[in-house]
Amino acid sequence: MTQPETLTIRVLLADDHGIVRAGLRALLEAQADIEVVAEAESGPEAILAAREHEPTVVVADLSMPGGGLEAIREITALQLTSRILVLTVHAEERYLLPVLQAGGSGYVRKSSAHTDLLDAIRTVARGEVFLDPAATKTLLRGYLGRVKTGDELDLGEVLSDREREVVKLTAEGYTAQQAADILSLSPKTVETYRHRAMQKLGLANRAELVHYALRAGLLTEDNLQ
Repeated sequence: MTQPETLTIRVLLADDHGIVRAGLRALLEAQADIEVVAEAESGPEAILAAREHEPTVVVADLSMPGGGLEAIREITALQLTSRILVLTVHAEERYLLPVLQAGGSGYVRKSSAHTDLLDAIRTVARGEVFLDPAATKTLLRGYLGRVKTGDELDLGEVLSDREREVVKLTAEGYTAQQAADILSLSPKTVETYRHRAMQKLGLANRAELVHYALRAGLLTEDNLQ
C-alpha cells in the first residue's frame, strides 16, 4: 500500500547576517521535510520574498534593516497562508508581546536555535503557536503581575469553564490531541471549544488566543516553574 506523501515545509530565511542564514540553511536542508525556498537580508526584501514564494514558514530576525517587526506586520497584512516564526537574541517582554500582536506565530531565541528551531518550524507549520519556555515565563510574569495589581482585567468570565480550560492548554502550547487526552475529550471537541472561544473573543488566530490567555490571567504561577 502506498504511503501518503509528506508535505514539504517551505521556509523563507530573513536575517541580515549571511553567516547566520548559511548555518540555518544547512540545518534546515538536512531535514527531509523542510526546504529553504528563499532568503532575505532586510525587512523589505522579506516582504517581497514572502509575496513571491508564499512559504509555509517565514523565519525572521527582529533586528533586520528596515525593521523585522514591521516586516511581520506587512507580511501578515498580505493575508498569505505563511506562518511567521521570529528568531532573535531578544527575550525581554517588550519584544515578545509585539511579535504576537503583529501576527507572529512563534518565538525562538538564537541561543537555543540548535535545539528548538526545527520543532518550532514544524509546530507553527501545523498552525500551532510556539514560544520557548524562557519567553513564555517572561510574558507570564509581566502579565500576572499586572493582573494582581489590577492593571490588567481578568476577562476569563467571558468563557465557560471548559472553554477556559481549552484556551489555557492552547496557550501553554498543547496540541488539540494532547489537550483532548488531558481533558478526556475528542480532538474534534477540543477544536470546537477553541473555535467557540475564539468567536466569543473576536480572535482571528492562535497567536491572538495566546495573547488573550496571558492578558486575561488564565495562566497561573504553576506555569512558571
